[in-house]
Amino acid sequence: MKKQKLKILFLCTGNSCRSQMAEGWARHFHGDKYDFYSAGIEKHGMNKRAIAVMGEAGVDITHQSSKTLEELAPIEFDLVYTVCGHANEHCPYFPGSCKVLHVGFDDPPKLTLGMSNEEEVLSQYRRVRDEIREFVKNLKVD
Repeated sequence: MKKQKLKILFLCTGNSCRSQMAEGWARHFHGDKYDFYSAGIEKHGMNKRAIAVMGEAGVDITHQSSKTLEELAPIEFDLVYTVCGHANEHCPYFPGSCKVLHVGFDDPPKLTLGMSNEEEVLSQYRRVRDEIREFVKNLKVD
């Protein structure tokens, strides 16, 4: 009998940026070993700048979509990573043996509030993208 892949969720407030980048990197580096998902406490749609900087790094997240936890309700996760403080503070209860861990990353939209230079804005997104990449690349779940 084939062993079922672990199901891992990246949870953020709006599932538009950080959790989407984490899912993209996770599928890129470890998609053959685990099943990855992302969701939000709320649904904010996909962030165009997150899509752009992930594309620059060779990871296409345009096929992903912004989702709420309710949309993934039938799935029983083995591991949940909260990637923002709000999701960590408001993380719902996950039944069974699901483990919940917090790994916070800066919020690019908040970091760039009031910035008018698009290259400066994108540099903040790239920094967070690269921090998420390093975390996900070194992910050890077994």
